[in-house]
Amino acid sequence: MRAAKLVLASLAFFGLSAVAMAQDVKTYTSKKPFDEVRFELGNAVVAKGFAVQSEGNIAKMLDRTAADVGAGKSVYKHGEFVAFCSAKYTRMMVEADPMNFGNCPFLVFAYETNAKPGETVVGFRGLGTAKTDASKKAFAEIEAMLDDLVKETLK
Repeated sequence: MRAAKLVLASLAFFGLSAVAMAQDVKTYTSKKPFDEVRFELGNAVVAKGFAVQSEGNIAKMLDRTAADVGAGKSVYKHGEFVAFCSAKYTRMMVEADPMNFGNCPFLVFAYETNAKPGETVVGFRGLGTAKTDASKKAFAEIEAMLDDLVKETLK
């Protein structure tokens, strides 16, 4: 019985790991100040008519919790994300395959590391590997939209 539970736990772990690794992250680098890029990132989301679901400051959270987890250094000078939904793109994605629901909300981000001050990275979380032709088409269109949105912040 214990061996069966161990096998199931291992399969679940490796299955979840494969899903997490399947999502690509696409980034661009800029010499623009972080605050400017982050402001433009939020504006680009709203300008396209998308509903912002949440915003988060990962850099502050990591700094705030560093002592709790025994961290020895601060990685980011700045690091924030914007999560948003789109009725059009979400519907396209879930009609292609209801399992695509797990890709919503869409996520874009900007950060500046302590190791490379003055260099702002902006990007988006990809949708992973599509399982159907309809999903492949939807994912390609959504990722093109995300790419355009991120590039818009660097103009």
